[in-house]
Amino acid sequence: MSPLTQSIFMISLILGTTLTLSSTHWLLAWMGIEINTLAIIPLMIQNSQPRAIEAATKYFFAQAGASALLLFAAFLNSCLTGSWNIVQMHHPAASTLCILALAMKIGIAPLHSWVPEVMQALDLRTALILSTWQKLAPLYLMYQIPMDNSELILLLGLLSIAVGGLGGLNQVQILKIMAYSSIAHLGWMVIILSISAHLTLLALYTYLLISSSLFFSLMMMRTKHISSLSISWAKIPVLTMTLPLILLSMGGLPPLTGFTPKWLITMELMKSGLALMALFAILLSLLSLYFYLRIFYTTTLTTPPNNPPGSLPWRFFPQHITLLPTLAITATITLLPLTPAILTFMT
Repeated sequence: MSPLTQSIFMISLILGTTLTLSSTHWLLAWMGIEINTLAIIPLMIQNSQPRAIEAATKYFFAQAGASALLLFAAFLNSCLTGSWNIVQMHHPAASTLCILALAMKIGIAPLHSWVPEVMQALDLRTALILSTWQKLAPLYLMYQIPMDNSELILLLGLLSIAVGGLGGLNQVQILKIMAYSSIAHLGWMVIILSISAHLTLLALYTYLLISSSLFFSLMMMRTKHISSLSISWAKIPVLTMTLPLILLSMGGLPPLTGFTPKWLITMELMKSGLALMALFAILLSLLSLYFYLRIFYTTTLTTPPNNPPGSLPWRFFPQHITLLPTLAITATITLLPLTPAILTFMT
């Protein structure tokens, strides 16, 4: 695919998300999501591999079904309440259908089955877009609609944390692990949505930061399999040394940045009288931390940094701009002390 064609599709992605974020009418928001869907499919199949084409087909059918359900929910709400405004979806049936449609859009359990199968067949850059940018528009709509059905939101969130932790246990493909990690992190965002929406935004921003850092690192290492990480010391030793910290931050281990949203969400759940749900969420998140630790063991403990001195002929020299990955990795590791300032800014 030529750079000009790629630029056109990337601009379409930005246009679709911007249209949804600036809309108050359901039809305009739905059009923005559809532009997003149609723009990323050519990026998925740019390598013309059979697995990529199969993944793009699965993604299209899943998104088409969710879009049809979302449009039906908006039409039902307009018939019952006389309004197409996003923030005026107060009818229980329309609201429930809308939440389920948006859950399928972003891959929340139990409507998540397309996410791992699509992610594992993509290249790292397209997988980064699917894991981060494509979540913004549906999450914005879920953030805007009234949370009259809070029990459904809490159930979807807790179920997503469980599925994300259990699904990634025996995976060896890094992109499949990232897919289940995305499901688990979305569960943390959704579980607090009906209680404290600004914590959902904080969890989203933290996930975008950490996920981008991890994908940038994998792109510089040029790897998609756990076994190939064991020889990464000879390729990029400094990045290999920081990769475990990124993984532990994604797992929510203190004192790293990823601990911040889980800590605050747990406290808010306990303040709202949902201590048992907070306990289950913490215990289930330990499953996710386990497979991050497994990658950590593979990358740092199985192969010691016993490289001979001098410049190795097989060592990779960066072909990407390294300023943005460096800033993202630094923020991924060191932002926990700034939590009070971040909360003050967001509230």
